Amino acid sequence: MRKILSVLPALLPGVALLGGCTVGPDYGGAPDVAPASAARAGFVRAGDVAVDPAPPAARWWTALNDPLLTRLIDDARAASPTIAIAEARLRQSRATLRLRERDSVPNINASGVYVHAELPDGALGSDGASSVDFYNLGFDASWEIDLFGGRRRGVEAARATAAAAEARTADAQVSLAAELAQDYVTLRDQQARLRLAEASSGLQDRILKLAQQRYAGGTASAQDVERLRNQFETTQAGLVPLRTQIRVSCDQIALLSGREPGALDAVLMPAGAVPLPPRMVAIGDPAALLRRRPDIRAAERTLASSSARIGANVARMFPTVNLLGVVGFGGADPGDIFDPGALTVLAAPMLRWNFLNFGRVQAQVRGAEAARDEAEAQYRQTVLAALQDAESALTRYGGLRTNVAALMRAEASAMRSAALARERYAGGTVTLSDQMEAERQRLSASQSRIQAEAQMTIAFVALQKALGLGWSEGWVQPEKPAA
Repeated sequence: MRKILSVLPALLPGVALLGGCTVGPDYGGAPDVAPASAARAGFVRAGDVAVDPAPPAARWWTALNDPLLTRLIDDARAASPTIAIAEARLRQSRATLRLRERDSVPNINASGVYVHAELPDGALGSDGASSVDFYNLGFDASWEIDLFGGRRRGVEAARATAAAAEARTADAQVSLAAELAQDYVTLRDQQARLRLAEASSGLQDRILKLAQQRYAGGTASAQDVERLRNQFETTQAGLVPLRTQIRVSCDQIALLSGREPGALDAVLMPAGAVPLPPRMVAIGDPAALLRRRPDIRAAERTLASSSARIGANVARMFPTVNLLGVVGFGGADPGDIFDPGALTVLAAPMLRWNFLNFGRVQAQVRGAEAARDEAEAQYRQTVLAALQDAESALTRYGGLRTNVAALMRAEASAMRSAALARERYAGGTVTLSDQMEAERQRLSASQSRIQAEAQMTIAFVALQKALGLGWSEGWVQPEKPAA
């Protein structure tokens, strides 16, 4: 035993030197997927949407100037089950990382043992004793020396996996804010269209009653009456699905906020204006987008984790060295566990090399390499999809801005026409029916404009999501690969 203990100090420096070896590929960073886009000063489809290249604020929804929407999103981020699921997965990955880090240090246990054995007569010598008692109290330790970096690669993979989980948590926040804002804008659009449809229905009812009076007086045909009745009934029928959609939208917003259906009716049912985006929108540049979007971060960290797992599998081809040690006090009498002279020391270095299992290990290495290739392809796809998402969102938003401007001009024309009709009716040059028809057309133009504004705001929300905005402050940057 003394010889073993005397040899161990001489072995430890060599073991430490061997422990500096790490097999497997060193991760050099993600591939350069879109160099032209990353070097470009702006987006291809930006047009006149933005003039400020600086990245916008994370809480983009405050730019809509709707306090209720801001409160709903803030509450949802705190209570949404979707966010809770993502955060729970993040905690799991961080716990796994801590476990992998602890695997690199010795494992120490305390133990107490009592053994009583009944043996055949004479088994313990000529005194005829047939039973034996043994008491022991001490510590045992084991340590697998990471000769070829398998455990270090495992820690590297776990660290990258935890960073990917953190990015997915941020991505869940981005998606939640965008989905809730879009549902909220849709609700306000439905409420505005319901109000205008009810006003239009009232006008059509009055026009129909006038036509019926004219028909009774012989100045209108039955066909005119039926045409107007059809318009009125069609408008009335359209009110029912609008009211239904409003209730469904309220329940959807409640679900996203982690509440039961109907819980938000008191604050959502009173009609409000459709929130409008700011006149100018800062969108940054493609390079900022690639750094900011959480799904790209998650894909890059997944690639780093897959690369590290290759080395963890390659290390299985090489020998492992385990150091085992036991220190305890004990003997045949309970008092021996308190006797300094009853010290028992055991040190056992163990070399293991499963060289007959190379075929299986090689298959595991090939599988890890294939997983790395899949993660790299997934990263490329994520980057390209993000760029396409941003460019498409810019195209839609720019087109809808133009459409809203055109519909605002049409609404202004309809309002002037209705005002002229009221003046001419007051002067006796047009009938009341003509005046009310001009008013109905004005309401129809207003309805088209409001619906287009809602679509524009929804496109603005989609643009913020495409830009990767909406995650909270405190985001931890993924570690850079070692040089």
